[in-house]
Amino acid sequence: MFHDLLFQPAIYPLLLIAGATKRVRVGPAALNPSTLHPVEIAGQAAALDLASGGRAYLGLVAGAWLDRLGLETSAPVEHMREAAEIVRRLFAGDVSGFRGSHFTLAPGAGFEYEPARRRMPLMIGTWKPRMAALAGEIADEVKIGGCANPDMVRVMREWIGNDEVGIVVGAVTVVDEDGDAARERARAEVEMYLEVVGDLDPTVDGPPPLEKFCIAGTPEEVAAHARELFEAGVKRVEFGTPQGLSTSRGVELLCERVVPLLRPNSG
Repeated sequence: MFHDLLFQPAIYPLLLIAGATKRVRVGPAALNPSTLHPVEIAGQAAALDLASGGRAYLGLVAGAWLDRLGLETSAPVEHMREAAEIVRRLFAGDVSGFRGSHFTLAPGAGFEYEPARRRMPLMIGTWKPRMAALAGEIADEVKIGGCANPDMVRVMREWIGNDEVGIVVGAVTVVDEDGDAARERARAEVEMYLEVVGDLDPTVDGPPPLEKFCIAGTPEEVAAHARELFEAGVKRVEFGTPQGLSTSRGVELLCERVVPLLRPNSG
């Protein structure tokens, strides 16, 4: 569930999803230690893990649009390393304390309740090589948000430097039997994200092509695009909003027409 600045916080729908499901993993993509202290981030993750019976993961990101809040955005990698360390210590029950350049946890401070698990799976969202390298050290997954480009996946794998860390891509998705209508809707939806990610893909020269930053078309075209991403090395493809010309129809087509084409031996 996305947690973009000034949109509905992810925790509410995630708790609803946790209560309505039994198997799927649930997590925010992603929380930001510049706008939420790592102790509060850890608390939300622990609450979601308890509500889902141990199915949660935590997504962290340095974030965008922070200039709207007048927040300090320097040293994002150090911010992330320290935030992740505080989260790790809280879940592990380590009460030795932590003092970094950006965050502090006093000796003796720790969860006043028992979490569902003593380790929270971590996903870091980034388009940058230094943050990707950090994720290669401390994370389970890296998400390239707003990306649908197999070439960028291959670059990210080199930046991470650790084959055990999974790569996730997530992008605006529009699927419909009318492929042209789907692409037109996707073009309008992706515009707000292109101002953030359009210049971050080192494999793209000139105006950003639509197909590199969204997934759109007929069910067969969407499945083929996702298959290219899997072949490039992604672990998971997240089909982002609005999913279709209407969300209900888009989700229906994804579940009934796209996903079956991605299963092994689907041809």
